Amino acid sequence: MQVITEGGPLKAFCETLLTQPFVAVDTEFMRESTFWPKLCLIQAAGPDVEAVIDPQAEGLDLAPLWEVMKAANVTKVFHAARQDLEIFFKLGGAMPAPIFDSQIGAMACGLGDSVAYDALVNAFLKRRVDKSHRFTDWSRRPLSRDQLEYALADVTHLRDLYPMMLEKLAAGGRLGWVEEEHAALCDPEIYDTEPENAWSRLKFRRTTPEYLAALRAAAAWRERQAQSRDVPRGRILKDDALYEIAEQRPRTAAAFDRLRAVPKGFGNSRMGQELAAALDTALMDPKAYAPAVDRTPGPPPGGATVELLKVLLRHAADQHGVAARLIASSSDLELIAANDAADCRALSGWRREVFGEQALALKHGRLALSLEHGKVAVRAC
Repeated sequence: MQVITEGGPLKAFCETLLTQPFVAVDTEFMRESTFWPKLCLIQAAGPDVEAVIDPQAEGLDLAPLWEVMKAANVTKVFHAARQDLEIFFKLGGAMPAPIFDSQIGAMACGLGDSVAYDALVNAFLKRRVDKSHRFTDWSRRPLSRDQLEYALADVTHLRDLYPMMLEKLAAGGRLGWVEEEHAALCDPEIYDTEPENAWSRLKFRRTTPEYLAALRAAAAWRERQAQSRDVPRGRILKDDALYEIAEQRPRTAAAFDRLRAVPKGFGNSRMGQELAAALDTALMDPKAYAPAVDRTPGPPPGGATVELLKVLLRHAADQHGVAARLIASSSDLELIAANDAADCRALSGWRREVFGEQALALKHGRLALSLEHGKVAVRAC
């Protein structure tokens, strides 16, 4: 096992990775008490080489690894890639590409919506994944050989199952199905940490200019505080507090103290005064500061049509051996129920072929669902 702590070995290792068709990658990081993830370990394995990289090693420049992450000739293979991609995007300055996420691949192989890594390894390789060190504090040094071997196994298993998964997807004509998901996962906008855009992570409950302006101001203020202090957002204020602030729009210490979700005494604190000032500025011209959102009422949640579409979706997923979530989301079903020409993924490309057309036919009575021998059956009317 190679453990890299110096620049020379890292450069040589990465030069070898650049000659490989793919590299399986995983990270160990800590984030429980910080805003920014603290990268503790990087594991990488190509077909002919493998190593553990210690990013905490003094003076180690990770630039050679960032070149591998950007190399167009090397596919970067992850499992549940989102947090790893966020780390590499922030530290390396560019989104890793091209990528393959084995959890997305598993959905297209019919192994469920969010299959666990150990279940995936068992399904393809018939191996048992060691979990003995899953609660390790990876920021502590030194790490034992057992801990390092445990970490490295995550990518050596992934390296072995990736070609098998790729072959299965290709044989089923489903590589294109996962490529669209990978493109969405690599969209830099979903990793945006610009404070003024922090409101977009929240589920706004009203669309009045005053509410939206206050929500945006409160969310931006919290984001700046969390980033500058390097603490989780919830350590500053919980989401429920932001929603209540947007509703009530407090501007004085007494007004803050009347809010249930805001800690007592917050209004008299320096942070409370800064937030009040941010709200004052935003509400001077709420129409100008409020984010642009679709203010047309959306389709009502639930309803008989949506419930029928859920049954049809499950049937389509079972028939095609693919996870239902890969075909359509709950919001997709609600949009289809409200509009035949809804702008949603379920009505385009391969998803329309396996589900969208049937969904529209069911909605307009051209298709019927029934139970036959305890199973859902679909019949044309």
